[in-house]
Amino acid sequence: MPFFVNPLKKHDASEYPNVLVPLHDAQRHASVVQANMLKSAESDPEKGDNDGRGGSEDQYSSYSIEGLKSEVEDSAIAGGHDSAYDKKSVVINKAIQDIGMGRYNWQLFVLCGFGWLADNLWLQGVALTLPGLSETFDVSETKVRYTTCATFAGLCVGASFWGIASDIIGRRLAFNTTLFLAGLFGLLVAAGQSWIAVCGLYAALGAGVGGNLPVDGALFLEFLPFASGGLLTMLSVWWPIGQLIASLVAWGFIGQAPNVYPHDKAWRYTTLTLGAITFLMFICRFFFFHLFESPKFLLSRGRQAESVAVVHGVAYKNKRKTWLTEDILNAVGGDPAIVDNQKLSTKDIVRRQLSKFSSERIGPLFATRQLALTTCLIWFCWTTIGMGYPLFNAFLPQYLAQPGKGQPTPSNATIYRNYAITSIVGVPGSIIACYTVDIKYIGRKGTMATATLLSGIMLFLFTISPDSNYQLAFTCVEAFFQNIMYGVLYA
Repeated sequence: MPFFVNPLKKHDASEYPNVLVPLHDAQRHASVVQANMLKSAESDPEKGDNDGRGGSEDQYSSYSIEGLKSEVEDSAIAGGHDSAYDKKSVVINKAIQDIGMGRYNWQLFVLCGFGWLADNLWLQGVALTLPGLSETFDVSETKVRYTTCATFAGLCVGASFWGIASDIIGRRLAFNTTLFLAGLFGLLVAAGQSWIAVCGLYAALGAGVGGNLPVDGALFLEFLPFASGGLLTMLSVWWPIGQLIASLVAWGFIGQAPNVYPHDKAWRYTTLTLGAITFLMFICRFFFFHLFESPKFLLSRGRQAESVAVVHGVAYKNKRKTWLTEDILNAVGGDPAIVDNQKLSTKDIVRRQLSKFSSERIGPLFATRQLALTTCLIWFCWTTIGMGYPLFNAFLPQYLAQPGKGQPTPSNATIYRNYAITSIVGVPGSIIACYTVDIKYIGRKGTMATATLLSGIMLFLFTISPDSNYQLAFTCVEAFFQNIMYGVLYA
């Protein structure tokens, strides 16, 4: 196996021997079989098929072209699109589900985790450098907070742009470019010669980092079997790890200022280190791991043979078998030489993205009173959490630096040590969330409601006493429940 891999290599199914099996001999994944059996039972409870091969005698077997067509028709109609491309996309989804979880998926879990890690690494990195920027460029503590505003402006642009761009230029290119931009501008921040320049560089950095969550999450989900859906919640564990790394680096540099490092050097060393870590993650993604392009993207661009090869490649890496061939795709969705709507133009892709915000898509969220209430509550949670997180976490180092009445001014070492302790305590939260969402009578609703309530209580208690030990205790507990909440919310 070569030490470096070609990150832009195109594939052919012939590269992966001994992975193809006939459809009638395929072993459908347990989750797919169960879904088919439930569907059969709902359609006719008195008839069934105990071998999981497609329901009653009056129905086609899932292990036949007719059976696949039946499944695909139902899925395509439910999705709101019924073109040849959409039907073939459903077939590819089913092929990936049947391969199941394996080595490739776990590697992708780690590499997508890098994106989540980088996202919070820099959110905290900006917060941790605010005192140093204020000192270096003689900017007031109030005005320097606009640095965070510049970063979030970049995040908004990045999240909006890369979500659509990844469907136009390809997920693989977007997956690597977002992290490259974050690493590049992260390194350049350390060379900023004015506060305005630093804000501009942080905004550019945000434009790269902002694409990590939508692109990485979508790519991971595309290759994730339904039966392993809990890993999407587990992916959020990389979020507090990013905060932990940022806090430890800042403690090592800014926490030692001005005794070991001057104020104007400490924050530069911090951003330089964070930039180097981000760039190292990009190198790992780009050179040491071969990411397969999204098979749906390839299909949308009329590259059907390559999309089949990607599924074969995933099966090969996972040491599994697959039944997917071009002939099966053509049998279900039509031959590209005969049937139109085999691929999507750039205009079609943009139109589909924008249609997600149309009244036809949003209207059903308010179809019943219960749905309307649930939708409003979820939107309210996202809005308030979106406001609360930066208002607290992005300025926490400044809050911890403010001495209460009759309290001595804490040293830099104490401030950044406490921040690092808070980050450590928060890490287990995402791991616990992954398990509590599947506990009976608790689930996602109970987990998120409890974690959100306790996070809010801890924030109120944080303001009661100016004592640094008291504040440390409540920031630790708040960080723990906050990460539980985020783990459920993002999944």
